[in-house]
Amino acid sequence: MADPAFTLTQLRYFAAAAEHLSMTGASKALMVSQSAVSTAVAQLEKDLGIQLLIRHHARGLTLTAAGQSFYQELRGFLAHASDLAEAARTAGDDLTGELTIGCFSTLGPFELPRLLAAYNAQHPRVDVSVVEAEHATLKNMLRQARCEVALMYGYDLDEDLDHVVVYEVPPYVLVGAEHRLARRRQVSLQELADDPMVILDLPHTAGYMSSIMETTGFAPRIRHQTTGFETVRSMVAHGHGFAILNQLPAHDLTYDGGKVVALRIRDEVPPLSMVVATMRGVRLTARAREMVRMCRRTVGRWREDSV
Repeated sequence: MADPAFTLTQLRYFAAAAEHLSMTGASKALMVSQSAVSTAVAQLEKDLGIQLLIRHHARGLTLTAAGQSFYQELRGFLAHASDLAEAARTAGDDLTGELTIGCFSTLGPFELPRLLAAYNAQHPRVDVSVVEAEHATLKNMLRQARCEVALMYGYDLDEDLDHVVVYEVPPYVLVGAEHRLARRRQVSLQELADDPMVILDLPHTAGYMSSIMETTGFAPRIRHQTTGFETVRSMVAHGHGFAILNQLPAHDLTYDGGKVVALRIRDEVPPLSMVVATMRGVRLTARAREMVRMCRRTVGRWREDSV
């Protein structure tokens, strides 16, 4: 079989066009002329004997089915090519280059500082960027190659994503310091059946609460819903209800000086899995593989001495 005639430059130009779905966007990202991108992609299609992109006059580009499949395979190939060049440049040295990771917004304050410090201590020449976002956005960022790995919860992960569980986070009950159960170390959820509940209303919260209800038979009386983690804690501190949370701050004070108490749940309740997600079939760079390894060693470990 003859070696392929296409070049690495053609592949990179096509990848940029596929990512931006625009020749203009690709040319700006690559800092080359639009004609250079168009010519390279057209020659690549000729060399392969297939159409990869559909050109829409003044309306950008669309990937064909073959183009979509080729792009998915190509991302791993380009990552490997970058890895190979890096290995040649830095043989015997530490990792270098850039790495972008995604992180679920509520996990960031708890996990990112320690994770980045541990990674930087071992690989100071890697420039790590972080994007915090909610679940659906992180999945799209992985698909669009805007990040290589994402630290998130392990629910609703589609078949095109691989993941590694790095920690299981059990839920706990949060009550105000003046609550009748505040002096207890653990409670049964049924003891709170008559209490109002303040719920952290994030995507997929309903699904997780349903799993707790199915397991325990507990049916809470929800009074307040909010998307703010600290808002939940402040509402609880002021007696507006109890909450069930997973992330546990190191202190018991709220932003406004209120005080809360975390209680273990006596019932058998399902934990939330924290995972590192990556695109299936895409070869990770050495930088990203090391980040996955670091997550497995670092994420969640500080919790083992808390609740």
